[in-house]
Amino acid sequence: MVAGHWWMAPALGQLAVDGEIEAHNLPQGVISHLFRETAGKRPGILTRVGLGTFVDPRHGGGKVNDRTTEDLVSLQEIDGVEHLFYRALPVNVALLRGTTADADGNVTMEREALTLESLSIATAVHNSGGLVVVQVERLAEPRSLSPRQVRIPGVLVDCVVLAPAEHHWQTFGTAYAAEYSGEIRTPLGRVPALPLDDRKIISRRAALELRPNAVVNLGLGMPEGIPSVANEEHVLDYLTLTADTGVIGGLPAAGLDFGSAVNAHAAIDQGHQFDFYDGGGLDIAFLGMAEADREGNVNVSRFGPRLAGAGAFINITHSATKIVFMGTFAARGRPKFVEAVEQRTFSGPHAAQAGKVVLYVTERCVFELTERGMELVEVAPGLDVERDVLANMGFAPLVREPREMDPRLFRPELMEIKEELLAMPVEARFSYDPDSNRFFLNLEGLAVRTAAEVRALHAEIDERLARIGRKVDVVVNYDNFHLAPDVSDDYTAALNDLADRHYASVSRYTTSSFLRLKLGGMLTERRVAPHIHESREEAVTFLSGQRR
Repeated sequence: MVAGHWWMAPALGQLAVDGEIEAHNLPQGVISHLFRETAGKRPGILTRVGLGTFVDPRHGGGKVNDRTTEDLVSLQEIDGVEHLFYRALPVNVALLRGTTADADGNVTMEREALTLESLSIATAVHNSGGLVVVQVERLAEPRSLSPRQVRIPGVLVDCVVLAPAEHHWQTFGTAYAAEYSGEIRTPLGRVPALPLDDRKIISRRAALELRPNAVVNLGLGMPEGIPSVANEEHVLDYLTLTADTGVIGGLPAAGLDFGSAVNAHAAIDQGHQFDFYDGGGLDIAFLGMAEADREGNVNVSRFGPRLAGAGAFINITHSATKIVFMGTFAARGRPKFVEAVEQRTFSGPHAAQAGKVVLYVTERCVFELTERGMELVEVAPGLDVERDVLANMGFAPLVREPREMDPRLFRPELMEIKEELLAMPVEARFSYDPDSNRFFLNLEGLAVRTAAEVRALHAEIDERLARIGRKVDVVVNYDNFHLAPDVSDDYTAALNDLADRHYASVSRYTTSSFLRLKLGGMLTERRVAPHIHESREEAVTFLSGQRR
């Protein structure tokens, strides 16, 4: 058995843990893409997704038990860069579902919540000479279906099964909801407010990391509180929430309906969603955290005899620009922050090397990932760092000057964070890591329209860099940055002054190809080396290369 998620099939998971079957746990996005590779009779996929985690051959290769000996993952190096190669898998039988089938086997999905990888799977099985079976809830006359609505063409289908309603539930938890299939749009005012407990405190603190126009992924469990807080604080309309299953926009569903969404803006095939994710489309991901260790590694997939599976966790954490792990500080009296996690679903060292922003949010404190491991950066009001935090951990994190968590998190009234989220505070735009001598300047969402604003920005950056007392490597985030054309010369002069006095080297990035072109042209024209990259990871890698 090869699977991403195991938690909804506990009996199969037990067989795997007990060694009764050969079993692999691979990233959900990799499995999704492998169906396409099998369909096209290609050997597999080459990707960096999974490096440093338990699917890396150096950490087990995704094998669940000792009975499993076949290698499905291998390590390969291309142009000096490590990749993982996942072999394509034979698929002989497909059990799929849709809404309507005509007599020729063409299948539509108008009442389905998701399309997932149905077309890729059907194509893979058909091209492998296998059997494709599709369950539907109604039949139609031949050639009566709109070709634009057919998601699985009849040429790929061998059998159609007509199912009664009780055997054709839309999700694990809901028989049918028109808002999940996009047939109606339902008011979102009914999103319930969370009671003031640990979950709400954690969700509130995590929500402070949101930024306008961010593309967001929400994981299972604790992160499901984010939409409630965002709705309560009236910032939900400024975000695009997504799920790895293919929904974009709207309000992702929770619990047994997880993966669906109310009022989704789009519902695409899951393989295409992972193309979007793996390529860097996610600005921020909020994910659960079962246990974490001193290196910042996180485990959500395996706990002794319990096999939950990685699902899409590995894909999401590999690609998201910012990652916020959410969880209570302890679980039923058991420490969550341990010396070494049982299984590495997320690699802290790989993320730190790539320069990712990673936070670990609890109701008691907040940690941040650094190149030296986890650093305690915030503590709840009234708590003693030694007694209430460090004494209850399996390792000693880096502790410098932790600040107090926002007192509003712990009060019953609204935090009223809308204005703050729409206008990023100056303090949040600057970060310095003395260990790497790296200064991060976040200009995301900033609009510079006048010469006075250029001078004010220059003065603020100049003051902070002067405090450090030595030249630094600088990484600048230009996502959603706007510069008025008539102040371009003033802005470039300010950059030159800062570079001459404070920069050892500089690297810039933005996900906008238009902005990269515009800034690159402006800087080159004024004889400033642009060094503008597509992602923070590329920008940090460039600086590391400069140092070598």
